[in-house]
Amino acid sequence: MTKTPTPNSPDEQQLIANLIAGDDRAFCEIITRFQHIMITIARAICGDTFADDVVQDAWMAIHKNICKFEQRSSLKTWVITIVSNEAKARLRRESRKVSLDELDGETPGSYLDSTQFGQDGHRIAPTQVWHIESPEQLLEEKQLQRCINKTLSILPPAQKAAFLLRDIEQQSFEDICEVLQVSAANVRVLIHRARLTLMQVIDRYQETGTC
Repeated sequence: MTKTPTPNSPDEQQLIANLIAGDDRAFCEIITRFQHIMITIARAICGDTFADDVVQDAWMAIHKNICKFEQRSSLKTWVITIVSNEAKARLRRESRKVSLDELDGETPGSYLDSTQFGQDGHRIAPTQVWHIESPEQLLEEKQLQRCINKTLSILPPAQKAAFLLRDIEQQSFEDICEVLQVSAANVRVLIHRARLTLMQVIDRYQETGTC
C-alpha cells in the first residue's frame, strides 16, 4: 500500500529545496541538526568502532539522493532511516552476518517480573525517591549514570536503537518502525525489554550501590 505523503512545514520545504539546489549552507544546517542523532543511532546499531564511518557514508548517500526525497516523511526521519540502513549494512558486513532481529536476544535482567510494569514498559509501582543533597549523593548519581551507560552499551542492537529513538530522541512509533524496518508490535517489545533491563539495574543500584 502506498504511504500518503506527509506535508512538511514551509520552512522545511524551503530547506529541502535549498538542499536539492546544492546550497552548502543548507547542508551545514542539516549537519548541525542531525549529526548527533545520526552518531547515536550508528553507535546503537553497529558500535563505536564503525559509527563515524557509517555516518560519513550516510551523509554521502544523503547528498547523492536528496533530489529523490519525496517528502513522504519528515526530513529527520528520512535522514535517520538512511543512517540506520547504512549501520545495519555495515553490521552485516563486519560482524556476524545476521539481521537485527536475530541479534535481539535475552539480556541479563530480562527475566524481571513483568507484573511490575504496564504494557507500555512503564513501572506500575513507584520507585524510591532520591534526594540529592550532598557531594556524596551527587557522586552516587554519576555512578548510577555510568551503570546505565554500561547497560545500554551491552543491550542487543535492536533494543538499544529502539530505546534511544523512543525514550531519548522522542520519535514516534511509526517513525521507529520505518527506521528499524520492524513491526509496531516488535518495536514495543524491543522498548519493553530495554526498559526492564534498565529498571533492574536502577533497582539493584538503589539496593546495593553497585551495578
